[in-house]
Amino acid sequence: MQFKKYTKQRNRSIQGLRSFKDTLPKNIKKVINKKGHIYSETLNNWKYIVGENLFKVCYPKSFKSSNRFGVSTLLIMVKRGHEIDLEYSKKEVMDKMNSFFGYSVLEKIKFTSFDNEKDFSLKSKAQKNDVTNNKYKIRINDVKNEKIKKSLMELTKVFREK
Repeated sequence: MQFKKYTKQRNRSIQGLRSFKDTLPKNIKKVINKKGHIYSETLNNWKYIVGENLFKVCYPKSFKSSNRFGVSTLLIMVKRGHEIDLEYSKKEVMDKMNSFFGYSVLEKIKFTSFDNEKDFSLKSKAQKNDVTNNKYKIRINDVKNEKIKKSLMELTKVFREK
């Protein structure tokens, strides 16, 4: 392999096949080395860290590493109603995560609760379809020609499916 000097990003670069890590700019490497590694490993091993029961009701949202002003903090999203379960197992999660990495990575855990939005969004879509159908149903019934009425009703069905 030959080394090329005086490129824009580094003093030396490697010609030929390079690993993905070597192709990234220096600034991005620093961010990944500081924060990304811990957060990505936490995501990959979340089921092992918290256990089967808590895995179903929570997931890690972000990780802030420690600096001069604050301690390292993990922000966890929890389904509403399961906050107490996670609060009681907070110490176990911290200990398991620190033992997983081999050093004191985590000093504080914060929780944010959320509702299960999937059920809510399905209800709101059904209500919207009924509202638009009722809105145009009156106008369609005013049409005197039966063929046009049928075709307009079929057209509203097609729009409802989309």
